[in-house]
Amino acid sequence: MTIMFDKKVDKKQGSIRIKSEMKILAAASDEFILQGYKGATVQSIADRAELPKANVLYYFKNKENIYHAVLEKTLDMWDQGIGDIVYEDGPRLAIEKFIAAKVKMSFQHPNASKIYAMEIIQGALHLKEFSRTYLRKWVKEKAKIFQQWIDEGKMEDIDPVKLIFLIWSTTQHYADFETQILSVMNRADYEEEDQEQVTQFLTEFVLRGTGIK
Repeated sequence: MTIMFDKKVDKKQGSIRIKSEMKILAAASDEFILQGYKGATVQSIADRAELPKANVLYYFKNKENIYHAVLEKTLDMWDQGIGDIVYEDGPRLAIEKFIAAKVKMSFQHPNASKIYAMEIIQGALHLKEFSRTYLRKWVKEKAKIFQQWIDEGKMEDIDPVKLIFLIWSTTQHYADFETQILSVMNRADYEEEDQEQVTQFLTEFVLRGTGIK
């Protein structure tokens, strides 16, 4: 009986820890977006999370640890939203899936996109290794696939790397410049059909530009 009780206690404590950490990271994401890394403080993060500062420091030793945790969570989302490009899909399906994945992330996880963008703008001090290794390798591998389709006459002769940059920029724009877009459109928030409409527009635009039927 004691063993069963201990397991229940451990499970409950684990659940409390996960919920607390998620609450802190959500609050930290908002603070880093509003104040930047330098402007955000552990106290402001604790206030936003509605937790004592001591509780925040119990889970994360300092602001830098919190920021690294936020970035790690952001990169996980960014990786899921990057989309995958495989030769077997062919150029049309690959581009459709790529754009859909990126637009979905921008609309459903805008904070992840904003934090990533802010980190890059500030010199990627905490993401240099990611940019040099994983990201550079990913772009190089996917550019080769696009080039293969170009060589086979399945799409226009364009620069594959610039195509990837174009898709990244147009899709992430809806998260990173959300305030500007909503202001121009005179809206308080995005509507349910916006994600689908943006996906369709960008997909059709890119497919025409690349000459893919």
